[in-house]
Amino acid sequence: MKKTYKIDVDCANCANKMEEAAKKTSGVKDATVNFMALKMIVEFDEGADAKAVMQDVLKNCKNVEDDCEIFL
Repeated sequence: MKKTYKIDVDCANCANKMEEAAKKTSGVKDATVNFMALKMIVEFDEGADAKAVMQDVLKNCKNVEDDCEIFL
């Protein structure tokens, strides 16, 4: 299952950090961050709880870029 989320991030480098953090999150099969569109596309592992996984993604992204935001 894929879902798209609106994000708020200041620079392309920060967006890359967010993408890497999201990809390393348990329950995430793949993630892509588009800085120009301010969107994050997340593909979840089979049977993963998207809401719970996205809370972990947000936490992991905040660890690498504390002023980013994902609108869940």
